[in-house]
Amino acid sequence: MQNLLILPIAAATCVATMLGGWVGISLRDRLHLILAFSAGAVIGVAFFDLLPEAVELGARTASHALLGPRAVLALAGLGFLLYLLLDRSLPGHGSEARGRPNPQRAWAAATSFALHSFLDGFAIGVGFQASRAVGIAVAVAVLAHDFSDGLNTVSVVLRNGGDRRGAFKWLVVDALAPVAGALTSMALTIPTQGLAVVLALFSGFFLFVGGSDLLPESHHAHPRLLTTFATVLGAACLYVVAQVAG
Repeated sequence: MQNLLILPIAAATCVATMLGGWVGISLRDRLHLILAFSAGAVIGVAFFDLLPEAVELGARTASHALLGPRAVLALAGLGFLLYLLLDRSLPGHGSEARGRPNPQRAWAAATSFALHSFLDGFAIGVGFQASRAVGIAVAVAVLAHDFSDGLNTVSVVLRNGGDRRGAFKWLVVDALAPVAGALTSMALTIPTQGLAVVLALFSGFFLFVGGSDLLPESHHAHPRLLTTFATVLGAACLYVVAQVAG
């Protein structure tokens, strides 16, 4: 039954990405508030849902010394660092606004956004393998995140010399990526021990995306009080979602 929800939610992430791209092409006002809310949602799902679930799953396999609470938190840290390496290995993140327009930077950054979106879709599938509650919470965070991913995809292409047609093509790639990730997750059956590890790693991924990408972008040259409120609201919403879904 839970698997039946994965594809519709993945399709919704596709719509969210396309909508974010449309906003990025058509509108400029209030985008910082959307990014701030997304940051809170992504960070919230890591702290309020993924990490607690990973610790609980690890406790069910207490005979495995690698899955104690300390190890789960260490895996979350490892996930953060792995995502850092992924982010830094693909040019464009954090650098698209510096220097002259660079088409190579545009496609490299757009490719990295698509890869991130693939991992988002995969995270949804893994979340539903853990439980319905985890899957729903992850889905909400991913929907918020993928909206900003679509926005960022078109922005980086347009800022680096691309036209609207090229930006739209990359937007479609980014929108389809989470669907591909969700389909990939459905083809895999992960045991309880593996779920604890994967959820811990994904919590680190989400903490990096929220703390190192979305938060700085939302606060850059914008009123801090309102953006801070939007971030807290995003985290609070995910806390409520996690509690209600659980």
